[in-house]
Amino acid sequence: MEIILKEDIIGLGYKNDIVNVKSGYGRNYLIPQGKGIFASPAEKKILAENLRQQARKIEAIKAEAQKKGDALQGASVEIAVKVSANGVAYGSVGPAQVCEALKEKGFDIDRKIITMKEVKKVGDFVALVHYHKEVVIEIPVKVIAENAEELAAEARARKAELQAKKDAEKQATNTEAEETADEKEVLEEMGVKED
Repeated sequence: MEIILKEDIIGLGYKNDIVNVKSGYGRNYLIPQGKGIFASPAEKKILAENLRQQARKIEAIKAEAQKKGDALQGASVEIAVKVSANGVAYGSVGPAQVCEALKEKGFDIDRKIITMKEVKKVGDFVALVHYHKEVVIEIPVKVIAENAEELAAEARARKAELQAKKDAEKQATNTEAEETADEKEVLEEMGVKED
């Protein structure tokens, strides 16, 4: 089913795009919500005429989006999250957290225009800000461990504990070997042979 979008829907298309969607999605969601209309031949002609008439306005919107994008260019975000000992985050980092971090830096961006896969580990990632269908800005997102010092101390404690356990096992093995050697020596002195 072909639908003419009446607003931007991230992941599907932008306003005035003609998109193919499943019939149920178009009939039950897009059209009743006012997010799109059925793309009949008559509606396509009306859309073409409107786009021709609005060409200057569309260029102005694109120029405004480009200006916003240029202001955001070069910005990066660092987000601290609590992580487990193996580097997996408790919870996830997504567009909402990126939006919050950008607001702290003075950028007022709607979280709905930010796309990013949900991140559940520490590392470097990329978020996309969709100002316009032709103006998409990439923002580097660095996810760091909020409790890195605690994790390092915990890892050192575990390592020391394992080393102490190994040392104790080694000591027990050496003691056992000494006892066996002593028993053999006593038996030999007594003249008893082991089978």
